Amino acid sequence: MAKEILFDSEARDALKKGVDALSNAVKVTLGPKGRNVVIDKKFGAPTITKDGVTVA
Repeated sequence: MAKEILFDSEARDALKKGVDALSNAVKVTLGPKGRNVVIDKKFGAPTITKDGVTVA
């Protein structure tokens, strides 16, 4: 599979899409009412955490 190289506004849009996805995943863990999240792995038991750094 070939790599796709993006430039200019396409690159910025793709980067923004990734940053938005990451921020949406992390923001639910922040603050005093932060929720728990479950991180599924290929091996072992899933991890339950409220730590935004672990989610990121």
